[in-house]
Amino acid sequence: MAHRARVLKAEQATRLFVLFAVLTDVAMATLAFVLAYLLRASIPLPDPVQGVATIGAYVPMTLIHVVSLVAVFFFANLYSLQRASRVDELSGILVGSTIGTLMGIAVDSLILRNFVVGQDYSRVMVLYAWLLSMIFVALGRLANDWLRRRLVSRGWGHRRVLIVGVGDIARMILQRVLWTPELGYDAVGVVQMRARTLDELLGVPVVGSAEELSSIIDAREVDEVIIALPEETSHNDLMWLISQCERGRVMIRVYPDLFQIMAGAVSISEMGGLPMLTVRDVALSGWRRVAKRLVDVVGASAGLVLLSPVMVLISALIKLESPGPAFYVQERMGLDARPFPIIKFRSMRPDAEKQGPGWTTEDDPRRTRIGSFLRKTNLDELPQFINVVLGSMSLVGPRPERPIYVEQFRRSIPRYMERHREKAGVTGWAQVNGYRGDTSIIERTKYDLWYCENWSLLLDVKILLRTVVQVFKSPNAY
Repeated sequence: MAHRARVLKAEQATRLFVLFAVLTDVAMATLAFVLAYLLRASIPLPDPVQGVATIGAYVPMTLIHVVSLVAVFFFANLYSLQRASRVDELSGILVGSTIGTLMGIAVDSLILRNFVVGQDYSRVMVLYAWLLSMIFVALGRLANDWLRRRLVSRGWGHRRVLIVGVGDIARMILQRVLWTPELGYDAVGVVQMRARTLDELLGVPVVGSAEELSSIIDAREVDEVIIALPEETSHNDLMWLISQCERGRVMIRVYPDLFQIMAGAVSISEMGGLPMLTVRDVALSGWRRVAKRLVDVVGASAGLVLLSPVMVLISALIKLESPGPAFYVQERMGLDARPFPIIKFRSMRPDAEKQGPGWTTEDDPRRTRIGSFLRKTNLDELPQFINVVLGSMSLVGPRPERPIYVEQFRRSIPRYMERHREKAGVTGWAQVNGYRGDTSIIERTKYDLWYCENWSLLLDVKILLRTVVQVFKSPNAY
């Protein structure tokens, strides 16, 4: 009974969050329409304002506008609490507001104007309403999201989660659960695939083995199971685990393997009557390559101009602290595994590699004081805008590695070299998801391959925005 009551409470919290999102959208869309009317009534452009009807005449159009926006948002899944990111949500609002406004105009033209009201509404005011709706709804969503995250971090709508696995993947997922309270998870235990050999993982108790999964779900009152097992796990094992979870009627999530990540946008085709999965070609081509290059040149050139005072200051500080050049040039592997000289601000002593190349670690004693700051804030990467303008790098892409490490990784990581089918990036999908510095190369490669397969200009914008946020909010490089 206690479990059922807690589940109902979590469901009620979810419904409350969704209801508040709908009410926020309604309020903001209505406010946008009212403000649009006031703007049209006060600005004599493009024609005098004498022809604008009273605000009461616009009530039907306001209702149609608001209902259309909410309906489009609903069918666009903008009231789901499992959205990928704020950038995706904002882009959805832009598209949804546009479609909703067009629907409102269509309903007005076909129904209201001919059969109900007979009022010819101001087209300029509708344009104002469209623009203001995007802005106001986006601001309302940001405020709504901020409030929801605060409430969830204080216990509203929490779900009890059980992790299956004790390896690196399970540790990574458990860290995200423990360190991100706004996700709304309470980790109640960890389950090993075979006989239990550990007592805990990151402070969370290991509560048994997979053979006991069904009973553990009942005993621990689990709401969600995350299967976090290595890629070597067979499909038969996964299906058996899922069948055990279904007995407990819980939500099931499975961390994907390399093929599942690569196949994020597969299509089903046939070959002589045989079903086949077609995975898109990885490499960018045609207009996509031209568009990405155009964004690179414009963005990197603007970055060099705007950040030039900062770069001059950093260069001076590096020279004042230690002898040697301000810039550091190193050979890295880029597009088609061709080497190129990458440019960075020097963050280590000039003799840092007298014993040979070494992987950078946290609190590396070879770093200078200004170098430590540059690495933590990623400012040592700023000179790579020069690489982008010259064409050897892109603003976004897989981070380039040194040839000596590429040779090691290509022998031990499947499909590692496929990440070299795209230009190396100043930042990347793996980096904004926490895989920077001394982190798992296997997991980093998965994110790089997913990026190559699912590239879009919107995805690049999302990665660039998250990179800027992380510089000021949560630096994780060293």
